[in-house]
Amino acid sequence: MFKALILQAQHDLSDARMEFLLRSLQRALYKDETSRRVSEPSAGPLFSGEFEPDDLASGTIYVLRSTSDNPVVAANRDLVHKIGVTGGDIKRRIANAKLDPTFLLADVEVVATYKLFNINRTRLENLIHRVFGPARLDIKDRFGQPVIPREWFLVPYFVIDEAIEMIRDGSIENFVYDPSLAKLRKIGPSA
Repeated sequence: MFKALILQAQHDLSDARMEFLLRSLQRALYKDETSRRVSEPSAGPLFSGEFEPDDLASGTIYVLRSTSDNPVVAANRDLVHKIGVTGGDIKRRIANAKLDPTFLLADVEVVATYKLFNINRTRLENLIHRVFGPARLDIKDRFGQPVIPREWFLVPYFVIDEAIEMIRDGSIENFVYDPSLAKLRKIGPSA
């Protein structure tokens, strides 16, 4: 939170004023006996994954499996998953799945859900879609036209679960799913 405030302040203020505000913040933190420096993501209960009563529920990551009779979906039923994020109720979201192209015009099964707290749903969903983008489902609709559903991927559930854990611990940023290896692969200069 402080990092975001500091970045915003840097954008809005001159260098001299920013330096003054940073020094002021440093002094206030130094004087506060309850403040602490966090230098490692696993530094105790602050990052324990346990939720506090004042945490804000921001939604749910859901993983769904289609019951579609599309040949590609049927042949890969254990690999074809819809991964999305919602702020609403999952059951209400999938109630009319067989009438909705988003759900491949078929009923779906809920494979897993993960509660979100204090997180931007849109950014998280974009991150998930970037990570699994190389495995995006590519099928033909009932008229033989190519369709690439945005939230459907050919990926084993255990890899999705691994990715969610990496999101929780903050290590997912430099990873992408590699369909040829069926696992998450580190990308970037240190890969």
